[in-house]
Amino acid sequence: MTIFEKSVKNRKGYELPLYELPDTGCNLPEHLMRKEAPALPEVSEVDVVRHYTELAHKNYSVDRGFYPLGSCTMKYNPKVNEDMAALFSNLHPFQPRETIQGAIDLMGHLKELLCEITGTDDMTLQPAAGAHGELTGLLIARAYFEDKGELDKRRKVIVPDSAHGTNPASASMAGFDVVEIKSGSDGCVNLEELKAHLDDTVAVIMLTNPNTLGLFEKDILKISQMAHEVGAVLYYDGANLNAIMGRTRPGDMGFDIVHLNLHKTFSTPHGMGGPGSGPIGVKAHLAQFLPTPVLRKSDDKYDIDYNLPKSIGMVRSFYGNFGVMVKAYTYILTMGNSGLKHVSEMAVLNANYLRKKLSSKYKIAYDRICMHEFVVDNEEFVKKTQVKSLDVAKRLLDYGLHAPTVYFPLIVHEAMMIEPTETESKQSLDTFIDAMERIYNEAIENPEIVKSAPHVTPVRRLDDITATKSPIFRFKK
Repeated sequence: MTIFEKSVKNRKGYELPLYELPDTGCNLPEHLMRKEAPALPEVSEVDVVRHYTELAHKNYSVDRGFYPLGSCTMKYNPKVNEDMAALFSNLHPFQPRETIQGAIDLMGHLKELLCEITGTDDMTLQPAAGAHGELTGLLIARAYFEDKGELDKRRKVIVPDSAHGTNPASASMAGFDVVEIKSGSDGCVNLEELKAHLDDTVAVIMLTNPNTLGLFEKDILKISQMAHEVGAVLYYDGANLNAIMGRTRPGDMGFDIVHLNLHKTFSTPHGMGGPGSGPIGVKAHLAQFLPTPVLRKSDDKYDIDYNLPKSIGMVRSFYGNFGVMVKAYTYILTMGNSGLKHVSEMAVLNANYLRKKLSSKYKIAYDRICMHEFVVDNEEFVKKTQVKSLDVAKRLLDYGLHAPTVYFPLIVHEAMMIEPTETESKQSLDTFIDAMERIYNEAIENPEIVKSAPHVTPVRRLDDITATKSPIFRFKK
């Protein structure tokens, strides 16, 4: 039967073809199978466009305004990236390899550029997100120690108490035991605390530099030496690379494994804005454990190589999120070496401008020169006004601004983590400062207006406690 051999009549009596797919041997239960054609609304194109445009306007995005989401680097996504990705939209991974040489060449060049930027020797582009990259990196470390016959004793992964939450989760998923170490009074790794936990049972130390407080780990070379003296692997969480890109490289600091977030540092859509990508770079002694396939260059031509006997195997179907790679590649070529360096400088400048301006009203957790982000400590503010960080975040929505991250990192009570990114103008930064100062004054003079915010958004304040304790997981008509 062809797809046009049956038809149905719509509400106006017009006969429409009934599109039927061939029987694929689906084993869905009978009660889940549709018995008749769906009653879809009949609307014009302009009504459909207006409907979805209206919904889009209710959503806040980086294209609409300032997005100071700390530790997430919500960078503007240049539209030229989308145009370049569209050039490859008709490719399919099952095509004969000789018909996708341009795509393979692009991935090979991107790998070389990312290795140069990070100071690593080889790289996989497969992981689909930052946390997926973390897991991949830890599986590489696991394979490395298994190959050396040390996996039975090396069971520990050291993670600082200011780390991203995915770090201990990824370590656990890779089969390691997590050891948390406390930060020092300066917000950086406490060397004495680290030394107390370092021995030949440690497999990996996971760090990001600058750390989650927005502070550069000034003792990173000493930490690297300490890690390698006991035979451990030093892992770099690349979430904060935006602060140092072009200025210094994780590989030069002594990191053995480096994960990147193309959907953060290299301007591709982040989170619900699209798929991510979390490449993993490694030093030469770990390259043989990379996921297959790997990209190899021979006679000025790249090819896909599956011959890696000690590989951890594929961690993602095909080659990774290729569209994201195209966008990151476009961004790197557009910016160039000096442009990437300038990006980092502006990210740091913007963060310090906000930090200095806001410090007149709000307490900064570590009030000194920061990198790309800083953390506000609202603990005393709450005692004074009964207005919490969450209330301030909700009230920002009334001013047409996206809220920063709240209650993270956990080592700062009533935390607000603020990261402006390099693309924000002084005007947009001043708008944010003005809103924060107004909210501070409101909290003192009329705290209820802050505590009951937001007031003008399509969805008002939700009952977070009830939603957490009694979630509704099914749709109600």
